[in-house]
Amino acid sequence: MQENFTQDITFDKNNLPTKGEYESCIFNSYNFADSDLSEFKFIDCTFNGCNFSLAKINNTAFRNVKFKGCKMLGLRFDSCNEFGLSFSFDGCQLNNSSFYKTKIKKTIFRNSQLQETFFAEADLTSAVFDNCNLEQAIFDHSTLEKADFRTSYNYSIDPETNRIKKAKFSLSGISGLLDKYDIDIEK
Repeated sequence: MQENFTQDITFDKNNLPTKGEYESCIFNSYNFADSDLSEFKFIDCTFNGCNFSLAKINNTAFRNVKFKGCKMLGLRFDSCNEFGLSFSFDGCQLNNSSFYKTKIKKTIFRNSQLQETFFAEADLTSAVFDNCNLEQAIFDHSTLEKADFRTSYNYSIDPETNRIKKAKFSLSGISGLLDKYDIDIEK
């Protein structure tokens, strides 16, 4: 069976993409919620204002993909195709999503909600968390070396169970590194 290949096409909310490979495509306001996107390949694509909540992304390839203003609740990025996995998020809602054991170095999370998101054992070396809400996000045995958390908030990261060498934090966020000690820090 020949796989569908689509390149340089803009999709809007009225076009339903079929399983296949999409390269340099733009998806605007598309509702992928509860869809099965397993085995799809997205290369150099941009998703603007799309809803991916609870979509199945088993072995889905995301290579150099940009998500802007997308609703992505409960996604299992840990089930994606690992080869070339790379994406960025700007203004997205990623609450309750999982990045368990993913290798996503240099990933940019900007102006995004990452509440209760699971980053256990993920490699986030040099990742940027710019103005992100990380309330109840789980970092456990994660590699956060050179990651930038300076403008993010509500995180709780245990320096004893995560690799944080040369990671960047703001003075106002330092309490997120001391949560486990149950101490009061006055400002």
